[in-house]
Amino acid sequence: MKGDHAVRTRALRQTPYYVVASGLAVIFLFPLLWNTWASVSAQPGTAQESGYGFGNYRTLLDYDAGLWRYLLNSTVVSALTVALTVGVSLLGGYAFARFSFPGKNLLFLLTLAILMVPYATLLIPLYVLLGRLHLQNSLLGLSLVLAMFQLPFATFMMRISFEAVPRELEESALVDGCGTAGALRRVLLPAVRPGLITVGLFAFLAAWNDFIAPLILISDSEKAPLPLAVANLRQQSMGSVDYGATEAGVVVLAVPCLLVFLLLQRHYVRGFMSGALKG
Repeated sequence: MKGDHAVRTRALRQTPYYVVASGLAVIFLFPLLWNTWASVSAQPGTAQESGYGFGNYRTLLDYDAGLWRYLLNSTVVSALTVALTVGVSLLGGYAFARFSFPGKNLLFLLTLAILMVPYATLLIPLYVLLGRLHLQNSLLGLSLVLAMFQLPFATFMMRISFEAVPRELEESALVDGCGTAGALRRVLLPAVRPGLITVGLFAFLAAWNDFIAPLILISDSEKAPLPLAVANLRQQSMGSVDYGATEAGVVVLAVPCLLVFLLLQRHYVRGFMSGALKG
């Protein structure tokens, strides 16, 4: 009897949590579900004017260079951005967490100060710089710019991830004969994996969904990532908007983000918790 009473008491205490969580889930999922339904429903002035079907998706598939080309561009940009962000922030976070050198704190503050600079104000100077490097209108140049904007948060995240790892682990590896690089690769890297995954996830979401940087840095329609292609697609003749094809593009953009987040959510939470516990 006491056990049943404890179970009922625990259930009553958890009820508000589940009610609030369910309400938030509905609020966040409703726009996506509504957009998915609208992308296959009939709308005047679109490829799906009657009944339900995938006419809007066919419009998206056949637009200009083709959906697969734009998906490939977005995939290349996102992969390069993630690789650059993870690689640089891993080394930068390790250096800030484990080494002492003159101007360390000032340099770290200057790195974080980039977060306070409005994003759009840096794009024109970066556009000029990329022109001098012969990287204008290139996916590599776009990836470098997107990675640069991710590095302040990524470096901060990796620094607190390394600081959450006991120094004794690294010292034991050094005593056993590992060098600095060996200790980083064999001991520290597995310990900070949740932080790395969190950084990579943020970099992927930012690169996959970014619109302003491609709008300024990419002039060739065949090199446009998917968000820019969807924005160009929505404009029809005489200023009318193809809402059906736009909604189909939003669904295609959202699906990879949802899948990646669902696959990595456990590591994502652990990455943030490691920093919170350290703080």
